[in-house]
Amino acid sequence: MHRTYAAHAAGAQAVPLNPIYTGRELAAILEDAAPAVLVYDAAKRDTIAPLARRLGIPHAIALTAGRGELTRWAKQDLALPDPRPAPDELAFIQYTGGTTGRAKGVMLTHRAVSTNVSQREGLLPTGRRLGDSERILCVMPLFHTYALSMGLYLSAYCAGTLVMLPRYHPQEVLQALAAERITIFPGSPTIFTGLLAHEAFARMDFSRIHTCYSGSAPLPQETLARWERAVGAPVYEGYGQTESGPVLTFNPMQGARKPGSVGVPVAGTEIQIVDIDTDTRVLPAGEKGEIRARGPQIMSGYRNLPQETAAALREGWLYTGDIGELDADGYLFIRDRKKDMVIVGGYNVYPREVDEVLAMHPAVQEAAAVGAADPYRGEVVRAFVVLRPGAIATPEELIAHCAQNLARYKVPVSVAILASLPKTTVNKTDKNALRELARGQAKA
Repeated sequence: MHRTYAAHAAGAQAVPLNPIYTGRELAAILEDAAPAVLVYDAAKRDTIAPLARRLGIPHAIALTAGRGELTRWAKQDLALPDPRPAPDELAFIQYTGGTTGRAKGVMLTHRAVSTNVSQREGLLPTGRRLGDSERILCVMPLFHTYALSMGLYLSAYCAGTLVMLPRYHPQEVLQALAAERITIFPGSPTIFTGLLAHEAFARMDFSRIHTCYSGSAPLPQETLARWERAVGAPVYEGYGQTESGPVLTFNPMQGARKPGSVGVPVAGTEIQIVDIDTDTRVLPAGEKGEIRARGPQIMSGYRNLPQETAAALREGWLYTGDIGELDADGYLFIRDRKKDMVIVGGYNVYPREVDEVLAMHPAVQEAAAVGAADPYRGEVVRAFVVLRPGAIATPEELIAHCAQNLARYKVPVSVAILASLPKTTVNKTDKNALRELARGQAKA
């Protein structure tokens, strides 16, 4: 946290890194970022120190519990630059996660970051402003853009208190929500689902929480409804990407909230749905297509990747790679990732729809569907679920449940019951790992 603020104040570009990355993964990012200074935990010295030497990083600083090399380095006669960074200078480079292959360095300016934080205040009820009485609990890692935006930058914007936990443990989160008198809680579907399932949840006092945010992945409607009933505070689901600063839409805090919607564009942001085949024909309300967006929070591009930048940014629009639709009132509904779409016998299937139907079953706690190759239909849907504690259901029962609620071609050919769904380092369901499991099922 302090390192990010220090980098901004010094006019440097912050590059958050995932601390559990291997040396190989870190090397790829550091080679691309070419940092002047690398600050790391001394516990990783054996990995980082030789890597920094090999890459020729001028300053590699190990930290350990408030002592170490930074103390000696800070005694040098250093001063912050004057003037301060201009709004259109880069604030940080955020490398995207590993679910899309090679990590790409998303470049965001000071203007993009600060604008995106202030855009959210326009969604507050009339007369309501965020102030220094807010207490925000952040349990997500700060190398993830959602945590940076909804934790670090939001608390600084309102001069509130940021409470942080080093990792997500449901018991510790529940205790912090009550003991720290939290008022705003940003989370993800995995976090909300895990807390609801914890045996201590019903005993905790959440009376001070007035607002919850959900992002990073679609929130099942059943999870949203259960959380709001239990906590008594609304969950405002939003949508965005690292490339969009990250927030593009949020459910408004005044006016209608529509089930399944991620809300309306934040101030100064335009959203359009375009035909998947042409990428340019704008579709009317109610039709599915690729989501494209433009606004002041959009990235400047991908570092050292001109072709990927040109593909993502076209004529001022960010092409998100997500499938969605707008209704007549301008509310956005996310249907799936374009790359996750499954084509079964020529029909498009969006796995999120299958996920939602499985989550409707009373025994299901989490669900995720993926596509798998099929010699006859090209692809089929295979699903994976985690059952609620103490619940009992068979794969056949869950497939029958899907058949009652989905067209025949959307029904998964298999449902595997797992103890837990594989997760990425930012607690998203790891679809790549599930695809590997699905391939194994097909061979069995």
